[in-house]
This record gives sequence, C-alpha cells and structure tokens, in this order.
Amino acid sequence: MKRHIIEVENLVKRFGDLVAVDDISFNVEEGEIFGFLGPNGAGKTTTINVLCTLFKPTSGRARLAGFDVVRQQNQVRRSIGLVFQDPSLDLRLNALQNLNFHAYVYGVPRAVRKKRIEEVLRMVELWDRRREEVRNFSGGMRRRLEIARGLLHYPKVLFLDEPTLGLDPQTRHHIWDYILHLRKRESITIFLTTHYMDEAGVADRIAIIDYGKIVALDTPDALKRMIGGDIITLKTENAEAAMAEIRHQFGIEAQKDSQGVFFEVPNGEEFIPLLVNNFKTDLHSISMRRPTLDDVFLKLTGREIREEAGGEAAMRRQWAMYQARDHRGRFG
Repeated sequence: MKRHIIEVENLVKRFGDLVAVDDISFNVEEGEIFGFLGPNGAGKTTTINVLCTLFKPTSGRARLAGFDVVRQQNQVRRSIGLVFQDPSLDLRLNALQNLNFHAYVYGVPRAVRKKRIEEVLRMVELWDRRREEVRNFSGGMRRRLEIARGLLHYPKVLFLDEPTLGLDPQTRHHIWDYILHLRKRESITIFLTTHYMDEAGVADRIAIIDYGKIVALDTPDALKRMIGGDIITLKTENAEAAMAEIRHQFGIEAQKDSQGVFFEVPNGEEFIPLLVNNFKTDLHSISMRRPTLDDVFLKLTGREIREEAGGEAAMRRQWAMYQARDHRGRFG
C-alpha cells in the first residue's frame, strides 16, 4: 500500500479578514501525479505556498515527506523540487553553470555533483548543449533544463507550476513525454498546476479549489461523469428563443456562451433526432460532444480556468529569498 507523501488536514490561511484557504483536507500518494486546479483567487497558490514553506498556515496541519511544514521547514525544502511558471534560469550562464549553481545552493555533495548533473542533462536530452548559453535555447529547451534542475537534488515531490505555459502544442507534447518518463524512472510524486485541461487529464487525481474550499477531488474520469451526459450545442440567430423553447419542450435549462446555446442530456445520439424533428426556432448547426474537464470546471466554479496573474512570480521571488537564507554558509 502506498503511503501519503503529502498530508493536509483542516488547513486554513487568513490574510486579515480574507480567508484564502478555508479548512481544506487532502492527501497525495507517493508516486502520484496530483492535479491542483482553481480559478484566479481560489486559494491554489496560497496552498502551494504553505506546502513549500513560504507561508505559515493560520491553523490546521500539513506534512510533506513526513516533515511538518512549520516545524521542519529545512527538511521540507530539501524534499521538494520546483519548476515555476515564470522562467528562473540565468540566461547569461550555460546549462552546466546553471545546474552547478543549483547543486551548490542545495549542498549536493561534490563527489556526486558532476555525475548527477550529467545524468539529468542526458535525461532531458541537453547534454550535447551543456556549454551553450541558455539565452540561445528555445522555450522548450529552457523548460527541459528547468525540469532537470528541479530533479538535481533528488526531490521526493516535484511541484510543476504551469510547466508548459506559452509553448507550442508539439513542444508541450514533448515536455510531457519527458515528465511522464521522469516520473516512472525517478519514482517521484508530481504536484501539478495547469490551465490546460488536456494536461490536467494525465493526473491520477485532481482537486478543484474555489473560494478557498476544495469543491471536488477525484480521478479525471470520475469528475467527467459528474456532468451527467453529453453536451449538445446549438448555433442560432435567436439564442433566447432557443433557450425558451428547450425549456418549454424538454424541461431542460440551457445556457449560452461564445459557441452558442448548450445543455446536457443523458444520451445525445437519441436526443438530437427528437430535437431536430420538433424544434421551431431556426438553427444554423447542432453538435454533440462528450464532457471534458473544462465542462467540469465550469460546472463546479461557474468560471473558466485562466492564468493566475502575479502569484507565481511572487512565489518564485520568495523561494529564492528562502534558498539564500537557509543555505548561506553551506557552499563549497
């Protein structure tokens, strides 16, 4: 039976009168890919800050790799790797120099430092570019180097904060190939945040947080089943008339968005002929699709997931400050 590598119990974080995290509890299993999703201001970044020892909780308890995030901060920090949304490499240095500095800061023993750096660079297929300045790297190469850096000190938990933000689809696919390979090879736990719902689908389980509370936690497939059926979308010149007719004829409350009028039904293939044969409002098109995580997120939060502004950059600056403070005097 796998043990819990992250344990969160009744966690609360307040900033004055604002309750950013409101009595949440969850566990993450060792070796699991755990997706943590939430709209802007939901409490996602604050929770991660607590787990990474950047914020102290107001109340409740959190443990990572068996260490208390308040009383054993140094042990927690040595147990985690971080790949930030915002780039944090020194572009003036080459790949080797970036990793050597990170190993130096984390006190990776000199005897294993060189071997470990070569290992992680080969792992992400950057060994041949090790002496090239990072400013000449593509976005995908820089992301791979950041992942290599996050793994350099053998973390038990790797936090991936929007790991492929801004990358093209092909590069995103390659990055995820690396991440999934590394998870298997290194037997690490991955704690993922992303606003790409196809990426969230690789998680073993997903927690959705909104207004400081966890509103759902389950496997991606189980979350999709919460929708209750297929999604029918109608395009029409008169959305209000279409919604009224759907309500009157079928007792279904439809909604509208930029794509048209949409609603859920248990069996879309059987419902569409019935709709077409009896519908009086003019239709331009009708389509059906299976539920996605985007639908789940919208249903649970009433909002579309989007990039959080500013929180990740602040977290990166705070983390650099803690690194400098806690490892001062340990280098060499």
